[in-house]
Amino acid sequence: MQLLGRVAGMTVLLAWCGSAASAQEPPATRASLPMPQVASKDAAPVALTLKRAIELALQNSKEIQVAKIQASVADRAAQITKAQFMPNLYAGSGAGYTYGIPETPGGRAPSIFNVSYTEQIFNEPLRGQAKETQEQAKAQKIVLEDAKNSVITRTAMAYLELGKVRHSLELLRKEQESAEKIIQVTQERQEEGYELPREVTKAQLTKAQVVQRILQLEGREDELEVFLRYQLGLSEGQSIEVTPEELPGEAEQAGDNLVAMAMTRNAGLELAESDVRAKEFRLKGERRGYFPTLELVSIYSVLAKFNNYTQFFTTFQRNNFNAGIDVHVPIFSAQTKAAVGMAQINLEAARVNLTNKRTELTADVRQKTRRVRERDAAKEVARLELQLAQQDVAVQQAQFAEGKLNLREVEKARLEENEKWMAYLDANFQKQQAQLELLKTAGQLDKVWQ
Repeated sequence: MQLLGRVAGMTVLLAWCGSAASAQEPPATRASLPMPQVASKDAAPVALTLKRAIELALQNSKEIQVAKIQASVADRAAQITKAQFMPNLYAGSGAGYTYGIPETPGGRAPSIFNVSYTEQIFNEPLRGQAKETQEQAKAQKIVLEDAKNSVITRTAMAYLELGKVRHSLELLRKEQESAEKIIQVTQERQEEGYELPREVTKAQLTKAQVVQRILQLEGREDELEVFLRYQLGLSEGQSIEVTPEELPGEAEQAGDNLVAMAMTRNAGLELAESDVRAKEFRLKGERRGYFPTLELVSIYSVLAKFNNYTQFFTTFQRNNFNAGIDVHVPIFSAQTKAAVGMAQINLEAARVNLTNKRTELTADVRQKTRRVRERDAAKEVARLELQLAQQDVAVQQAQFAEGKLNLREVEKARLEENEKWMAYLDANFQKQQAQLELLKTAGQLDKVWQ
């Protein structure tokens, strides 16, 4: 245990020294470095890449499991209607006491044992319903894919935000050290009569604000860890290590390209198109409700003399078999007319919804494309501001070495640099969020982790 403690202590010390040595590196270099993490006491930390985190989420997501069950239910529902066009064989009995002419409530003669066979051959309204339910079952598979996309989006956002939060905490802890040094220097200058008590209070306020932000980010870090552990199927005490990553460049494409992709892969639009096809099948079937229906039927039955057959029929036969075609020709059917009208209205509503979806999707993709560009521009501004702050720190450190500047001014410059660093991290994360939302809308989320 002592050896493990020493190893852990050396690891933390080396990680702290490495982060301190990289304080003057440019943003592109520092953003690519993994952030040091402290292992959990309950279990060894799990180092995850974005791709691995998404793979685990897809394997363990409860939302995806529910969507798979719903897709299976839809498949079974489609098979129920389709089964009427397949052979159906039943065995049973209609035996019972009879007084008078032997018959059952179903119209058949009471029998000790019977076997019946039915199969729909031509029934267009029923066939239209069957095709409608089959299309709805296909739509549930689209819902399943949309659930997977939602899981990918939430997992990726949580993963990237956790990396940003931990990097920001590292910077804030350095700010806390700088704030403490500023308080110490300001208090010394006050005692010597060079500063007013107000300056000490301002320095103390700065430190208190830094501590407050640290506590807020620590709370957010805990929330993200809990969410990721649940989403990835990890144990409750499992610690997670993440590495800063950039998303692929597919979201940087022109808006027209992404609009074309969205028209073929957007889940909401695919569902609207599937709904139109389902309603078309239903309307086609209902319109053919004026056609005759044809069904294959047959029955074999074993009769008994105790049902008084000999009293009402001149001949009694124990074994009986009938087979043939049951045909119904509609002459006047108010129900068919009403069903056609309802199917027509439902189809018109589905078509209007599809048109609206296409218009909204085009506008949504273009808006999110502009948002990505705006976030990218904001990230570039934050990068340049950070670079300028780093250069200011370098200049003030040189002046401090020459004795032209005091320690307090140097620490203030470092505080400003850390603030610019956190602004850069926020701008980068906001751009990644915009990219994820755009990729999800365009149906290109698979490129995030493949």
